[in-house]
Amino acid sequence: MKRIFLIVLDSVGIGAAPDAQLYGDVGTNTLKSAASSPHFRMPNMEKMGLFNIEGMDWHAPCPSPLAAVARMREASKGKDTTIGHWEIAGIYSGSPLPVYPEGFPEELLDEFSQKTQRGVLCNRPYSGTDVIRDYGDRHMESGDLIVYTSADSVFQIAAHEDVVPVEELYEYCRIARRLLCGRHGVGRVIARPFTGQSGNYTRTAGRHDFSIEPPSVDMLDQLKEEGYDVAGVGKIYDIFAGKGLTEHVYTKGNVEGINRTLEYLDKDFEGLCFINLVDYDMLYGHRNDIEGYAKALAYFDEKLPELTAKMREDDLLMITADHGCDPGYLASTDHSREYTPLVIYGKKIRPVNLGTRRTFADIGATVLDYFGVQSKFSAESMLPEILVSQPKP
Repeated sequence: MKRIFLIVLDSVGIGAAPDAQLYGDVGTNTLKSAASSPHFRMPNMEKMGLFNIEGMDWHAPCPSPLAAVARMREASKGKDTTIGHWEIAGIYSGSPLPVYPEGFPEELLDEFSQKTQRGVLCNRPYSGTDVIRDYGDRHMESGDLIVYTSADSVFQIAAHEDVVPVEELYEYCRIARRLLCGRHGVGRVIARPFTGQSGNYTRTAGRHDFSIEPPSVDMLDQLKEEGYDVAGVGKIYDIFAGKGLTEHVYTKGNVEGINRTLEYLDKDFEGLCFINLVDYDMLYGHRNDIEGYAKALAYFDEKLPELTAKMREDDLLMITADHGCDPGYLASTDHSREYTPLVIYGKKIRPVNLGTRRTFADIGATVLDYFGVQSKFSAESMLPEILVSQPKP
C-alpha cells in the first residue's frame, strides 16, 4: 500500500529566483532570514539534506544526507499561494492572477453591495490587522463590510462576528466569488471574521478561503480518477476549490496541521495526503517576524522524527514550499519570488541531489509516477533518479 505525504511549508523560500527583479524581490531569502534568529534550529532537516540544496552556500552541508533534495524554480507567473500550489500539482499560470493596487472597480463593488444589501468600507490594499483597527469602529456603527486586498490576488472581507455572523459572512464571500470571474477572476475571496472591542479587535480562526477553480486537470484529479485516496489537510481544499480531493480536514494552524498529519500516518489508505502548514506565511512572514518564523520552523523540525517514525515501508515524505515571504525583507511584507526547497524521504529513496528543477510541477509528476500514473501535464518525474530497487534496512 503506497502513500505519499506532501507537506508544503507555506512561504519557506530559499533565495531569490532569477527573475526576482520583475517582482521587486531582489536579495530575498526567507530561510536565511529566519536562520538569523537565535531560535532557529533545524538539525533534523539538516540531516535530511536541506542545506545540501543548490544555493545554500550560507550553511554547511550534511556529509551523509538521508533524503533526496532539489531546488525548485517556479515556471508560472506569480508568487502567491494559489499559483504555487497549482504548479506543484501540474497547472501552469502563464500570467499572474489579477491584483488591485488601487482597489476594486466601483461598478464591481456596486453590484456586490446590491446583492449583499451592505455598503463597503476601505477598498484598498491593507494589512489585515491594521484594517480592522482603522475601520472596525465604522463597521460596527454602519454594518458596512470592510473590503480590502493586498499585493496578492485576493478580495478580502472583514466583519465583526456580532455584526455579521460567520455563516452570513461566508455567504457574502460566495456572492463575491460568483462576481469575481473572467478578467476579475482573483485567486481567492477570503472571509476575515473578527471579534473584540474598539481599540482591541482580534481576527478569529474562522478565516475561510473561496478559491477560483483550477482551470485544468492536475495531479489531484488524475489520482482521484485512478481510484486513489486524495486527502487535503489545512487550506488545500480551499486552494483547489475542492477539486480532485476525496476528503479533507481544515486546521487552525501548524500545530493542528502536524497533528492531523500524524493521524493520517496511522490510517490505512492508498494515495496522497497533501498538507499545507500556513503559519510561516500568515503569522510571521507577512508581519516581518523573524523570531516567530524561526520558532515555527524549529517546532516543525522537532516534530519531524515523530512523523518519520510512523512511516511505513512504501511511504514517501515530500517537504517543499509554494513561494517566499521573507520576514527580514523590510521593504515589503508581501510574498517574495524565490526558489523553494524539496526534500524527499523514505525507505526506498536514494539520497541524491537533484540540482535545480525547471518547475514545481516535477513534484506532481513524481507523485503520479510513484502510483504508476502518466501525468497529463508537462513535467519530469524525478522517480527514476531517487528510487532504489531494494528498500533500505
